[in-house]
Amino acid sequence: MVTPKGPSAGALYRRALLGALPGLGGRRRGPDLPAVELAARGVTVDRAQLADYDRVCGFRLTDRLPATFPHVMGFPLALRLMTAAEFPIPLTGLVHVGNRITVRRPITADETLDFTTYAENLRPHDRGRQVDVVLVGSVDGAEVWRGVSTYLGRERRPGGGERRDRGERPDAPAATARWRVEPRVGTQYARVSGDRNPIHTSLLGARLFGFRRPIAHGMWSKARCLAALENRLPDAYAVEVAFKLPVQLPSTVSFALLPDGGFALHDSRGRPHLAGLVR
Repeated sequence: MVTPKGPSAGALYRRALLGALPGLGGRRRGPDLPAVELAARGVTVDRAQLADYDRVCGFRLTDRLPATFPHVMGFPLALRLMTAAEFPIPLTGLVHVGNRITVRRPITADETLDFTTYAENLRPHDRGRQVDVVLVGSVDGAEVWRGVSTYLGRERRPGGGERRDRGERPDAPAATARWRVEPRVGTQYARVSGDRNPIHTSLLGARLFGFRRPIAHGMWSKARCLAALENRLPDAYAVEVAFKLPVQLPSTVSFALLPDGGFALHDSRGRPHLAGLVR
């Protein structure tokens, strides 16, 4: 276990992007996950950042941390893990396809957290490989929060790889609310979260990776849905989401609350952006 001190999240993204360009530092990746766990101790809440985050994501301004905010606090640590030379999939090839958060108890803004992160469960996928990046937040040695982000590393396989038959798409559930997602959401969330991936903030960056326009961060979409559920959430719970189609900026999305504890986000044509469940 090590306590890393290194470049900012923005610098790590720039390094990863440069390394993806031909002739500028690309390297062969190993087939296995690194046997390493990174740690950061004594991480405090920046109350101004928390207030800005609440506003961008639609939460009320309170001293209780939204379930998604510890992900922001620990994100630089997880990013260092994913940009390490030993990590088997380059950052520029990763697609965030799922996230599961477990809140053990409420966390307040005056608490100091210790974070650890590691990767596990590298596994094949019909479009490449998937990996789970685990981030754990603790207070005084007791785990209070856990996040598991699932990433897909897209890879070309011999023979092209057959796509699974997705069948007919079910009808979208009736909308509980509709939200207009403006272009500024990408840059605003990047500023408050430190996740400055250019696919969210730059037209050129988005087009370099196959998107017509910048797309909203998946964790913003999850946070926005949880903000809509804020009055319904207990003190301890788990919330899992699968990220489907990206939310292009700008766009209008429909939020639906389902009777089984689930929730969903769809576009104006009924195509799914996100499917979630609170337990």
